[in-house]
Amino acid sequence: MSISTLLKLTIALTFILGFVLPAGYYFFGQAGRERYKKTLAFNIFTVVCGIAIALILAYHPEVAYAAGQEAGKNVDGLAKGLGFIGAALSTGLSCVGAGIAVSNSASAALGAISEDDSIFGRSLIFVGLAEGISLFGLIVSFSILGQL
Repeated sequence: MSISTLLKLTIALTFILGFVLPAGYYFFGQAGRERYKKTLAFNIFTVVCGIAIALILAYHPEVAYAAGQEAGKNVDGLAKGLGFIGAALSTGLSCVGAGIAVSNSASAALGAISEDDSIFGRSLIFVGLAEGISLFGLIVSFSILGQL
């Protein structure tokens, strides 16, 4: 089986596992409020399985070497691609975490300021500390990109 056929099969399986099966489970599954939670959990599970299959295939030495030879490029393409994925994940996940932290701390700060105006500065510090999480993720992604 050639590499291009293997990659096309992996993409097709990821699409089926990530979108077609969860959509079928949503529309033809059981009704009720629990359907949304189960569909989301099923969707996350199938997407993670598809990504795991793709990574297992990508890390296989023969697949990586053949893909690099087939494209006429060096084999370092896999390492570069995974570096870009790591940089994107560090930025994205740190920003999601910072958003959750800012939403909680800012709502608490607004409630505390409505009670007592003198604690505005202290509450602003806590909101700023929560935003700093995203900056740390951005610094990590720049350091990853600097190594590529």
